[in-house]
Amino acid sequence: MPAKISSSNRQRAKRIKLFLCDVDGVLTDGSIFIGGEREFKRFNIRDGLGIVCARRAGLKVGWVSARPSLATKLRAEELHIDFLVQQGDNVSKTAAIEQLLAQEKLNWSEVCFVGDDIIDLGPLTRAGLAVAVGDGVPEARAAAHYTTRAAGGRGAVREVIELILQTQDQWQQFVEKYSE
Repeated sequence: MPAKISSSNRQRAKRIKLFLCDVDGVLTDGSIFIGGEREFKRFNIRDGLGIVCARRAGLKVGWVSARPSLATKLRAEELHIDFLVQQGDNVSKTAAIEQLLAQEKLNWSEVCFVGDDIIDLGPLTRAGLAVAVGDGVPEARAAAHYTTRAAGGRGAVREVIELILQTQDQWQQFVEKYSE
């Protein structure tokens, strides 16, 4: 396991069907590089492989960001993310996720949500498995069932995906596949 987890969190992880996370500060280190006409973000390649494994294991994957960004859209397309919500301030993250849950006929107990800041408190307080990244703000860490050892943009998403897939007895297939 990426870290020792409680039996209650192990039970939570077994129920997960939908992996959702924030983008800035979770999939990235929170830095945004702006110059000329483009915005640049740095994504962790291991997080990307973790997302690919999660999707291949049958989990749906989505990103929920309050900040629209072309860089985020391009990375989501590259990884074939199932759901990308970049709502701006038009609707809360909680409301956006509730629409997604209704569409997919899922409930909050089947959701893992990973966040880092106060804007993520709504989903964190509702998710079946609420996770804060290691360098998340105190309020996010307090609302989470689990806090990663890794910081945002530094493998935190991979850590959570490994935890879920190991708990669901699906991780070893990827280890074996890539050992060939």
